Amino acid sequence: MLDDARIDAIVQQVMAELRQGERVRHGPLPEPTAAAQPPPPTPSLRHGDNLFPNVDSAVAAARIAYLQLFELPLSVREQMIAHIRRVMRENAQVLAYEAWQETGMGRYEDKIQKNLLNANKTPGTEILKPAAWSGDGGLTLVEYAPYGVIGAIIPSTNPTSTVICNSIGMVAAGNAVVFNAHPGARASSNHAVQLVNEGIVEAGGPPNLVCGVAEPTIESAQRIMTHPDVQLLTVTGGEGVVQAAMQSGKRAVCAGPGNPPVVVDETADLEQAGRDIVRGASFDNNIICVDEKEIFAVGSIADDLKRVMRNHGAHEINSRQLEQLMKAIFAQVPPAGQHGAMNKAFIGKNANVLLKEIGVDVGDEVRLVVVEVERDHPLVLSEQMMPIVPLVRVRDADEGIDLAKAAEHGFRHTAVMHSKNLDHLSRMARVMDCSIFVKNGPAFAGVGYGGEGFCSFTIASPTGEGITNPISFSRIRRCVLKDAFRIV
Repeated sequence: MLDDARIDAIVQQVMAELRQGERVRHGPLPEPTAAAQPPPPTPSLRHGDNLFPNVDSAVAAARIAYLQLFELPLSVREQMIAHIRRVMRENAQVLAYEAWQETGMGRYEDKIQKNLLNANKTPGTEILKPAAWSGDGGLTLVEYAPYGVIGAIIPSTNPTSTVICNSIGMVAAGNAVVFNAHPGARASSNHAVQLVNEGIVEAGGPPNLVCGVAEPTIESAQRIMTHPDVQLLTVTGGEGVVQAAMQSGKRAVCAGPGNPPVVVDETADLEQAGRDIVRGASFDNNIICVDEKEIFAVGSIADDLKRVMRNHGAHEINSRQLEQLMKAIFAQVPPAGQHGAMNKAFIGKNANVLLKEIGVDVGDEVRLVVVEVERDHPLVLSEQMMPIVPLVRVRDADEGIDLAKAAEHGFRHTAVMHSKNLDHLSRMARVMDCSIFVKNGPAFAGVGYGGEGFCSFTIASPTGEGITNPISFSRIRRCVLKDAFRIV
């Protein structure tokens, strides 16, 4: 706990830096493309700006806000979460549009759904239930306590929805948060951070409880990871940033890459399976880490599955067309049996953009490209993050499960199976050992979109927390009263 003199010194430092620094305001919305109409005007921010010129000033402000929150009743925390949800529902369209225009990835209409999903279904304070034991030895109480200031690294693939889910979960646990957005999604992520601050202050909470770095960089992310007043790191991104966080010496909650396979056996409801795979693999143009990335289909039903997929918005290409397309979508085409880096220019683009590269002219109603390949094809082994999904024919469900295990690379992130055979479903669940396993549904059902259960877009498979919630951002504290207070 800081003494009053130290708090005053920090306040003076922050105020001095704010007077000197250039504060970032979110500019006007860009001109809409022909594919969408602009959302309502961005609401004005009435409670000041919570973006800071450097990490040190952001962490200092967050630390003060955390100490202020510590003195407030739990009812204020509940009100803050309610206001964050409301503000994010009201601005879901605006934030989706900004993220879509800024990053050039995904589908605008799907980004709206991502924002609403996280605003509505991310758990709040209600999940933090204390536990108690009483007996001859007395009374023991266990409660969830905050860490303090959390440093959160945000990806460009989910730049606003991740801010929403992390803000709700971390604030519900009583923490303050300093966000470092991806430089390629700075404006939309930081606008989401500003709006969260708006909701918190309107609910009676302290300003800057959720704040951000105005001009985020790799260096600012590294500074957050090493800052002495940051008690916990939460990182969503690729293998590089995850490894950096895990090697920082701090406790880290890390959501890394995924390459989710889907296995379809001969007992599956093919109409449902084909429809769900197209919906899942094309959702936000496949940039979400839970989206289906490759299909292993039993040979006897593979043709029927592809037919159903075509009926639900997929376009099938042949091997010759794929060979041509590979030269565009891969930064460098890898040999068989190896994964490769994707061409960033095509990540998150609509299916018709990919098809145009091979001379196929279709409209936006085509949501997914499907192509049959061999099991060792680079597209099977690579996290493509674009709406093209390879399909591999397999002898039976067991072979499909074994190949799915290899293609997933041990990320233990997400896997899907369409089957009515309980033995097949049980075996795949055990073999894959993933944070999310979806049976007979689209992969996004595993994060509460159409499926039961709460939502989070921080799925911490590398560090083991799985689908995060406020408990993931809490310290467990035990208080023991020996030989007393048992009332029975």
